[in-house]
Amino acid sequence: MKSTIFLTLSFFLHFTSNFLPLAFSRVPEQVLDSNGLPISPSNQYILSQLIRNGPQGGGVEVDSGGNARSKVVVTKNCDRGEGLILNIEGRSSGVILPEAPLEIKFDFHLYCAESSKWVVVGDDFPTKWVGIGEGGDHPRKEILSGTFMIKKYGEGYKFAFCNNNTNHNTCFSIERIDNHEGRRLVLMDDSHTNVPFNFSLINIG
Repeated sequence: MKSTIFLTLSFFLHFTSNFLPLAFSRVPEQVLDSNGLPISPSNQYILSQLIRNGPQGGGVEVDSGGNARSKVVVTKNCDRGEGLILNIEGRSSGVILPEAPLEIKFDFHLYCAESSKWVVVGDDFPTKWVGIGEGGDHPRKEILSGTFMIKKYGEGYKFAFCNNNTNHNTCFSIERIDNHEGRRLVLMDDSHTNVPFNFSLINIG
């Protein structure tokens, strides 16, 4: 009996000394910038496209031309684009983890919209697209209710949008689509043959 108790106690001490410290020391994976540092709501970031075998481009900016006002597009010729600020929804500070609900906005106010906050817009375009502003900036169009997030993808990250307009959340990757109005960002489900807009985040202060 004593030997059984001794063996049980030895096993328990071995388990707690070897495995519990590892479990408690694990830090949740964070979204990292191009230098391997955690991203912060207090900094601005530009996006660097990582797609090597497809249409080339740089960061993101706002385009108010064509039929779709205030749409978010990918820049041409590897231009750096405009700076973004990323916040956890409802908070102005804190660690940003993959798949955390985010508020994404440009770091300046544009004349074409009430705010620079990202939204998803539905109209007669074949798929829902990413724009900026509030409902009043997109008259007679649908503003989808939902949240943006960043997910790990390949060597970098991708954006996703989870729509809660339906009975259950439906999440879509965000892809770029090129047409006569530019290289706008749109929602694509993960079964689509295209690949998501793949990027790294560069801290610009």
